[in-house]
Amino acid sequence: MERSGSPEDQGGSATQRTYRGILSDLEQGRMVPGQRLVETELAQRFGVGRNAVREAMQRLAARGVVDLSRNRSPMIRLLDAEETLEVLEVARAMTSLVLRTATRQFDPDRDGTALNEARRQLDLAVEQDEPGQFSRARRAFYRVLLRIGGNRELQRLFPAIGMHIIYAQYQTPALRGIRLEDYRTMIAAVEAGEPDAAGDAAEAHVSHVMAIIGERLRAIAKT
Repeated sequence: MERSGSPEDQGGSATQRTYRGILSDLEQGRMVPGQRLVETELAQRFGVGRNAVREAMQRLAARGVVDLSRNRSPMIRLLDAEETLEVLEVARAMTSLVLRTATRQFDPDRDGTALNEARRQLDLAVEQDEPGQFSRARRAFYRVLLRIGGNRELQRLFPAIGMHIIYAQYQTPALRGIRLEDYRTMIAAVEAGEPDAAGDAAEAHVSHVMAIIGERLRAIAKT
């Protein structure tokens, strides 16, 4: 099967530049969940036309990053507690499927270098601790897994789960720490050719994220 990359990998158009720019701003805290998006301001910021901004926001809406609800201006999606848990429930099942699929298709000669590079970038992101770097490394890690697995429907659906918003809305050092250890466990299972172990590690990873965010939500509810 031909393995196509995600939309993030493709093209250098004005739409793509705006799409990536908004994601980068979200990852680095220059934009936050709940923030209104003004077409003219974005067009000026990224040096593009308003049509490119509209197309980028449509793509980001399909990915669950931008809310384009009627009768109000576009905004970075803001999740309430119930939506947060719903996103995480879907993420737990989908991440497990991504890991199982990648493990079944993994070929060390063909895929080993890319997976090692993904692991290196995750380690480097923690070491250098620059804003947004870990998020970029995380996205690259999952893109590698999706390419290895070769399932085009997963490649289409997985980026739309909404984890960008989860990590932007609930930023804590604890989340980053458990993600790195969990990713190492997931990579080891893929390299060992153990789909069940890889899927279980993925489910455990999202459960760890849910536990930390659950504590945060309970603390917020008490205030």
